[in-house]
Amino acid sequence: MDEQTLKFSLFGIKFDGTVCIMVGLTCLLVFGIVYFFSRNMKLKPTGKQNALEWVVDFVRGIVSSNLPSKEVQDFHLLAFTFFLFVFVSNLIGLVTKIVIQPGDQSLWKSPTADPLVTLSLALTVVLLTIFYSIKKFGIKKYFVNSYLKPVGFLLPVNILEEFTNTLTLGLRLYGNIFAGEVLLTLLTKVAKSYGIVSFVLAVPLEMIWQGFSIFIGSIQAFVFVTLSMVYISHKIEEKE
Repeated sequence: MDEQTLKFSLFGIKFDGTVCIMVGLTCLLVFGIVYFFSRNMKLKPTGKQNALEWVVDFVRGIVSSNLPSKEVQDFHLLAFTFFLFVFVSNLIGLVTKIVIQPGDQSLWKSPTADPLVTLSLALTVVLLTIFYSIKKFGIKKYFVNSYLKPVGFLLPVNILEEFTNTLTLGLRLYGNIFAGEVLLTLLTKVAKSYGIVSFVLAVPLEMIWQGFSIFIGSIQAFVFVTLSMVYISHKIEEKE
């Protein structure tokens, strides 16, 4: 799908303005949601505090399932941040494009519908696994634990795994969200093609797909955080 997005250059480097705007908006939304839901917290939670604590507990459950209990507290906030960012990024592009997308220029899309965003997130996760492993074991023991165990001849395979982890983590997220964006865009074009008749027919289909996309976006946020914690676990646990 060839979308016309906002483009600009800075110091000779080309940027996708639409993606930059949507990433910034996602960050603001995540901050705003957490700020709003965490105001006036009480010992006996109600309403919005209950919702926030449910998400916190849900993410803690993901971390607890994949990391040793003594490590949960250290990585809980990281997992919570990743989960909210990916979750909001996946869903923000579901706003009806009939209103947000004038003509053929895309002004509104999910940041995770762009491969550079998802691969950057995946690369960040992989680099963090390396950082935390070196922090815990030191460079020499990190190298031995990560690449020479259980047997030394697996060194090429273990090095290749770093690249495959980045690709699979990023492209899985991108593929699922991008597919939803493509179909929503096609439904929007259909709605605009034949006047009021096509609009009436396309809107229910778009609402159904949006509901399904919300489910897919939620699952993908869960999968991304789960795999991130698995990768970290592999690096910070000493192999036999």
